[in-house]
Amino acid sequence: MKNSLIDKYCIEHSENESTLQKKIREYTFEHEKYPQMISGIMVGNFLCSLIQSINAKKILEVGMFTGYSVASMARALPSDGEIHTCEYMEEHIHTANNFFSKSKYKDMIKIHSGLALETLENFKIDSFDFAFIDADKINYLNYYLRCMRLVKSNGIIVLDNMLWSGEVINPKDSDSKKLRETGDYIQNDKRVINMLLPIRDGLMVCIKK
Repeated sequence: MKNSLIDKYCIEHSENESTLQKKIREYTFEHEKYPQMISGIMVGNFLCSLIQSINAKKILEVGMFTGYSVASMARALPSDGEIHTCEYMEEHIHTANNFFSKSKYKDMIKIHSGLALETLENFKIDSFDFAFIDADKINYLNYYLRCMRLVKSNGIIVLDNMLWSGEVINPKDSDSKKLRETGDYIQNDKRVINMLLPIRDGLMVCIKK
């Protein structure tokens, strides 16, 4: 059976998209040059499940794109929860803001514009319950290291694209080499319990001890 058919079957037997998620997805595929950068419903549902499993109230995201993953994670938060998301591209911030400002989540979403490595330095240590990393791959290890300082014990860090279409098996370009380096580092990091799952393009889940 082709993977696309399996994916379709999985989606049909999972929680449906919210109206906000659907609007962002449709806009992204209609207007963005690289719509495949969107996290998608399978990843969104998985993130929701993890967030709910630890009753997370404060979430950190590195790399927002058009806001689909934020819209996904917001579904799992209580009314007093909050999401801090880092995004460098102003056009993506503008797009996401257009959707968020009209949603019931508008007061819990905080967008931080600029370089994520600089933004992450402004947060307090051990101040987040959950972190999702899905930004430029060359800085993945740096993002992970900084998120490790910001996420509380028993919190969770998830990194997307950790399989990179299988290129991490025999990495040749700079992105695949950095992702492989990050994966190897996490595997040997005694501060976490980690598992790499073949969901979409590979999700590395790290539970901080």
